[in-house]
Amino acid sequence: METKVIAINRRSANITEGKSRAPNRSMYYAMGYEESDFKKPMIGVANGHSTITPCNSGLQKLADAAIAAIEEAGGNAQVFGTPTISDGMAMGTEGMKYSLVSREVISDCIETCVQGQWMDGVLVIGGCDKNMPGGLMGMLRANVPAIYVYGGTILPGHYKGKDLNIVSVFEAVGENAAGRLSDEDLLQIERRAIPGTGSCGGMYTANTMSSAFEALGISLPYSSTMANPHDEKLNSAQESARVLIEAVKKDIKPCDIVTRKSIENAVAVIMATGGSTNAVLHFLAIAHAAGVEWTIDDFERVRQKTPVLCNLKPSGEYLAVDLHQAGGIPQVMKMLLVAGLLHGDCITISGQTIAEVLSDVPDAPRADQDVIRPIDKPMYAHGHLAILKGNLSPEGCVAKITGLKNPVMTGPARVFEDEQSGLKAILDGKIVAGDVMVLRYLGPKGGPGMPEMLAPTGALIGAGLGESVGLITDGRFSGGTWGMVVGHVAPEAAAGGNIAFIREGDSITIDANQLLLQLNISDAELESRKVGWTAPAARYTRGVQAKFAFNASSASKGAVLDDY
Repeated sequence: METKVIAINRRSANITEGKSRAPNRSMYYAMGYEESDFKKPMIGVANGHSTITPCNSGLQKLADAAIAAIEEAGGNAQVFGTPTISDGMAMGTEGMKYSLVSREVISDCIETCVQGQWMDGVLVIGGCDKNMPGGLMGMLRANVPAIYVYGGTILPGHYKGKDLNIVSVFEAVGENAAGRLSDEDLLQIERRAIPGTGSCGGMYTANTMSSAFEALGISLPYSSTMANPHDEKLNSAQESARVLIEAVKKDIKPCDIVTRKSIENAVAVIMATGGSTNAVLHFLAIAHAAGVEWTIDDFERVRQKTPVLCNLKPSGEYLAVDLHQAGGIPQVMKMLLVAGLLHGDCITISGQTIAEVLSDVPDAPRADQDVIRPIDKPMYAHGHLAILKGNLSPEGCVAKITGLKNPVMTGPARVFEDEQSGLKAILDGKIVAGDVMVLRYLGPKGGPGMPEMLAPTGALIGAGLGESVGLITDGRFSGGTWGMVVGHVAPEAAAGGNIAFIREGDSITIDANQLLLQLNISDAELESRKVGWTAPAARYTRGVQAKFAFNASSASKGAVLDDY
């Protein structure tokens, strides 16, 4: 066994060759290493702990547990940090434009440290939304044995007999503005919605991505729905470290795990759980990092055959902690597997196949719960993330159609060049039933950074307009959004996409049944509006935002920066 470990110890092989051995070892001796340590695998621990957000403020204990377990299992832990941006805190501000940018920064950090320090494996710990896709993209680029440890979900807050979560606050703002909620109730909801550490509690982006990672096989079973404050999350971090050391010995790499078939498994679970629209953007980017052929049309293909099985917020009743108690992601996966909707032969980080991992999971959910529906009595017969096309989005866009009585409407355009003016119009009562709001120049290049629109969509829900007002944007939506909303419109306005040429009062049709997003004017009229158009000046000319805007691909390709 020792020979095998030495053979795959990239750092040991590197520092024991030629004249470089002595000075390289000296740097390690300075950190307390001994001679025997150079025969052990060097395992990176990419620690996303920070006090920026409750999503990540509970990660240090997981990192400490993982470090101890790595060393107990015969590895050397090499710890480095990764940044995070709190979507919930940045929402509606200029800071929100850094959220998607942080995905790329996180992936760059992991690739740089793992490759620059020639690590033999890496355990990535993260909590907030972009921690997951950024982490996996970096893992795939480095392609050494790797495992993802999700920080865990938050427990619900409570007020007047109701469970609360972060979206409760955004919707309460809209209710208060509409005169449907008192100032005191708004204050109490604000104070009580987030009771401690962990990521936002519904099937929002963080829990969507963690669930998808479990389905991929890059995280341990049941780990994606555990609550951060609970001891089982700590135990799962320790077990993840032990599994990773074995994966190093077996040389199981991320690109062995993330394949076209395993991505299809992950997307099936996203559909079955009612997950976030952001998963479309992120899995396009993950597939790109893995070198896997996967397009926006593949999401629609999987949607058509996958039912929504879980009754989860934002368009259902329950939170991730309830899903965990009902059987978690393994129960959902087993139902999909039995129905022929999952590839059971995909490999996982443990070396087992998906079918082997799920062998002891019941074929059907327990009868004493309502979180996971039986496969013959789903919430919806087909998935909820519909890919629409038409003259407004020839490359495709994403509509989240769960919770809607009728996912079809035609109405007059109400055009806004930024999020803040659109939000003000809602709060001022200037948006009425039947309107179709257009929020543009908010795409990857135009935002830049493709900010999320939870503030206006939450305000629409709070004002009672969630099903009667449409909203389309080349920006993104929070995983907590629901309603008649269409995001990721591509090409974006800043790239000369047709969303740039909508005028106030134009008729727009959103038809999820026909998979259509259409500006109801003639082709000739549309072309005439393009005459003389030039792209607006860049909002940023220096720094990370300028680099992102210059390099970002279309949302239909994941808004990646290296699509050369």
